[in-house]
Amino acid sequence: MIREYTLRVLPHQSANEATIKDYIAKEEGFNLSEISHVRILKRSIDARQRTIYVNLKIRVYINEVPEDDAYEHTVYPDVSTSPYSAVVVGAGPGGLFAALRLIELGVRPIVLERGKNVHDRKKDLASITKTQCVDEESNYCFGEGGAGAYSDGKLYTRSKKRGNTMKILNVFCQHGASTSILADAHPHIGTDKLPRVIENMRNTILSSGGQVLFQTKMTSLIMDNHQQVVGVKAINLATGEEQEFRGPVILATGHSARDVYRYLYQSNVHVEAKGIAVGVRLEHPSHLIDQLQYHNREGRGKYLPAAEYSYVTQVDGRGVYSFCMCPGGFVIPAATGKEQIVVNGMSPANRGTAWSNSGMVVELHPDDIGDSSNPLCMMDYQERLEKLCWQQGNMKQTAPAQRMADFVNGKLSANLPSSSYAPGLISSPLHFWIPSEISHRLQQGFRKFGQMSRGFLTNEAALIAIETRTSAPVRIVRDNETLQHIEVAGLFPCGEGAGYAGGIVSAGVDGERCADMCAQYLKS
Repeated sequence: MIREYTLRVLPHQSANEATIKDYIAKEEGFNLSEISHVRILKRSIDARQRTIYVNLKIRVYINEVPEDDAYEHTVYPDVSTSPYSAVVVGAGPGGLFAALRLIELGVRPIVLERGKNVHDRKKDLASITKTQCVDEESNYCFGEGGAGAYSDGKLYTRSKKRGNTMKILNVFCQHGASTSILADAHPHIGTDKLPRVIENMRNTILSSGGQVLFQTKMTSLIMDNHQQVVGVKAINLATGEEQEFRGPVILATGHSARDVYRYLYQSNVHVEAKGIAVGVRLEHPSHLIDQLQYHNREGRGKYLPAAEYSYVTQVDGRGVYSFCMCPGGFVIPAATGKEQIVVNGMSPANRGTAWSNSGMVVELHPDDIGDSSNPLCMMDYQERLEKLCWQQGNMKQTAPAQRMADFVNGKLSANLPSSSYAPGLISSPLHFWIPSEISHRLQQGFRKFGQMSRGFLTNEAALIAIETRTSAPVRIVRDNETLQHIEVAGLFPCGEGAGYAGGIVSAGVDGERCADMCAQYLKS
């Protein structure tokens, strides 16, 4: 017998399968030995009141054993001899899911990634702290897995209308992610677990007959006489060898590939400026956030995870909000070039560090910063801020920082709290040098958030500058039906870098959609 139940239980009652079995046996009158298995279908935490509850939807197997895995399998055929090939530029979530979907549809993908594989990439990330220098082709944004591989692996998305988000989660599970991501309201793989999952996805592409080339950077598109894209030119960064790869192109280069934006603009491929959000990383002691969110001086206790938060308000007609919240996480150096400081956040799977951080950002439109007629104006604005931040940080990856209450009150911090940011912090008057369209709104926003949650606005927290890479500053304009560029056939702008996604899951969904349209284009 199989039954499903919706439960509202205390944290200790939801701690593991054994405690859930015990609860169900008592509530429903079963003999505990009759319950052979419990599968959690949905899980969320309700922390709105002082008594914390866990909401569960579960499937209970009475004297039965589940016949299937907890996730749905996708079959990937051998496409090594397929007459159809497509080029996928970029091996982030958009590109990887595009490649896997192409295989499902009988198309052989050729994946080109400018960065290194996910294993070798780790050494370049560690080098940022040791040398205070950034490898421009292998960093927290460039390399196998893209920006998501080493920036948390959070899988929460609101873009469920765009496509099958559960398919994305199931594919992750098929490649080694915990099946808990299928149940949790805010699923999370973890920075320490995601690289292995990404390697498994790459191995599926290779074993199915696809091709994956690292340190291979696209330099230009190849077009025929009809202005259709028929391939790309690329350079092997390790050898300097120039190569050509033929097929329609799924362009999934991520939001930080500024050389690609410049190339498209200079080649008269239509792009347009897109609004972004800019601000800082706000880092609190994780125990303090646990106390505030769980309404308990003892914090989260034994059975609750590190607490999350979400804040949003309006200041002078623009949104001010928390972004990419990382409970029990780290702040990381996410620049992709010289003379830049960019910060981001990530968390390990256990979310067990002493700090919790989030982006605190201000919504900006092209009209807010001057020359909105220039399609690259928002990208140029990002670059100016990142260079200014680098200058304030002693021209290294040492990040300018300020205590939270000092920032709100316009005071230089005499010292700084301990931080997870490995390259180090330097006290700086962020309220003075960050442009007023950002700093003024952040100050007002923090005052409002402090009123919403007493204790949140505190000098125990630090603002770490500067967070600029929240989304793409450029949209590569495409047709809504075919997903091809509006003027260039055979070019499928894809994912976050093209301006059509905002995270791992939405980029994966968009990758699959572009693969569908690309396969249809090839076979038409």
